[in-house]
Amino acid sequence: MNKKLLKAILVLVGISFVGCSGTKMAFNLNEIEKNRVIKNADGYLNAKPETVTASFCTRSAGTNHDFYSEGDYWWPDTQNPDGPYIRKDGLTNPANFNNHREALIRFSQISGALASAYILTKNQKYVDQLAVHLKAWFVNENSKMNPNLLYAQAIKGIATGRGIGIIDTIHLIEVAKAVQAIQDSSALSKADLTTIKLWFSDYLKWLSTHEYGITERDNGNNHSVCWTMQVAAFADLTNDKATMEFCRNIYKNTLLPNQMAENGSFPLELKRTKPYGYSLFNLDAMASICQILSTKEDNLFTFTTKEGLNLNLGLQFMKPFIANKSSWSYQKDVMYWEEWPVRQSSLLFGGMALHNKSYLDLWKSLKADFTNPEVIRNMPVRYPLLWIN
Repeated sequence: MNKKLLKAILVLVGISFVGCSGTKMAFNLNEIEKNRVIKNADGYLNAKPETVTASFCTRSAGTNHDFYSEGDYWWPDTQNPDGPYIRKDGLTNPANFNNHREALIRFSQISGALASAYILTKNQKYVDQLAVHLKAWFVNENSKMNPNLLYAQAIKGIATGRGIGIIDTIHLIEVAKAVQAIQDSSALSKADLTTIKLWFSDYLKWLSTHEYGITERDNGNNHSVCWTMQVAAFADLTNDKATMEFCRNIYKNTLLPNQMAENGSFPLELKRTKPYGYSLFNLDAMASICQILSTKEDNLFTFTTKEGLNLNLGLQFMKPFIANKSSWSYQKDVMYWEEWPVRQSSLLFGGMALHNKSYLDLWKSLKADFTNPEVIRNMPVRYPLLWIN
């Protein structure tokens, strides 16, 4: 048996490879995830779809089919209660309309769990239930969401929507991954699958051509990274090779060189009032881009700029602070400091791609399921079987 065939078999039964130090490493993601995935998926078997049409905010300038959210850090001005909101960076206003975000996150959680359970068991009940939710969001005329984000992260008295709101749909990434995982099953008809992919294709076009999308792409911090992560994932689902190559070039020529410092940190995130959480978030998003777009011929995990910047440098910077948060030498986050870290996907994706056992061991030691809304909102990768398989 040749080495390539042997390696392929080992990958199927639970990844086994030789690490950089020459020591053999075994890592069975299916076994690690099995109990958690099945438990979560079984909990969603009777869940009813809830799309953007289930609730409407009178402050929205859109229709009941349009996603609407409000800027997190914007508050009423106590000096001018009826005037425009004012910004308080890092402090989330709990009174803002959040229903559509919550519905989208719920949809992502349901999709990730059910599709992952199907990967593990091939049980039809999981894909049949997932199909109900997919059709509600993307196919059924009375409940589907319009494929744009014209009204996301609005600010009272200032904007009916903003490009910065595009970050809200990072939670559609695992939905797209779930569609890929079940597309060869019998749960979706050809017509429904085509309609779902057309929805993502339309949204991808909007993200790439509308002024909000262009502004978000060029934002310069984690928003640019998350734009690229989304566009790469949706292009992968719709087999848009040209857009995937465009995203590879953005990662190599813009995101990595413009956002990472020579020590592997992200200076733009360290300036924020939640530097720890934002640094984790940005590193996870970059690793996700590498996971989506890497090929045998073009491995983004090992790509290094002429200045010596690469993803592993970012992991090396953050790893000690993930393993021991008390060693964090920068400002503490103004909110949710105690909630981080959890199972950061950068450790998993980087550990597997770079054959680094220490990253994988650290990932396994962290919390897999979490309930804090802020953590959930900033963790678009919750079901890694969708990404690895």
